[in-house]
Formats: sequence, C-alpha cells, structure tokens
Amino acid sequence: MTAIEPNENQLATMMAAAADLDTPVVMINLLQFKPDGVANYQRYAKEVMPFLEAVGATIEYAGEASHVVAGDIDRPFWDAIVVVRYPSRAAFVSMVTNPGYHENAHVHRAAALQSTHLVATDPWMQI
Repeated sequence: MTAIEPNENQLATMMAAAADLDTPVVMINLLQFKPDGVANYQRYAKEVMPFLEAVGATIEYAGEASHVVAGDIDRPFWDAIVVVRYPSRAAFVSMVTNPGYHENAHVHRAAALQSTHLVATDPWMQI
C-alpha cells in the first residue's frame, strides 16, 4: 500500500525544520486519486479552507495533470497538483496536528487519495 501519511522520520524532520526556519514554505501536493476520489478531494478542499485560513496559508495553484510534455512516460503518474504557500513550517505543522483538521477535513483527503507525494520547497532562485 502506498503511504499517504508522513512517517515518523518525515514528520520529525518537518517539525525540526519548523523550529529552525521561520520563513515561508511552499508545499507541492502531487495527487493520485482512488477511482472515486475526485469527489472526496473536492469535499476535502472545501473543509480544509478554514484551517488554511487560520494559519495564514493560501492555495497558489490547483490543476489537473493533463499530459506529459517531456519525459519517458506516456501519461502523468499524478492526477492533479496543488501548490499551497504557508507562512512558515510551524504554520503547516500547526494545521496538520490540529484535531479539528483531522476530524473535519483530513478524513476526506484520506478517502480520496490512492497515492501522494507532499514536498516542502525552499526558494533558490529570485524571479
């Protein structure tokens, strides 16, 4: 089974970085849905908004992975990509450890996803 939750090491790394870095973090969500997962993810998107707003996070982009432009595969592995900017790693950790988030929003995410990669990014180029 593919993991859709962070393992202990991944969560510990993020929490340690949250303590050390007080800079914005952009999270790249690569999403592969279960056969009936799109509707569940749309419900998650609605339910997660108050939790994102509470920590000052914003959705920068959400879209379907429509086709491969370059690479050695015929179609994208991921169904969709969502990019979320958090004011800090601590804000992200605060949201995902909030019991209300798990009770009201996360259950729909778990029901939606077959697989996911959630990648924390740091800027390296001024644009």
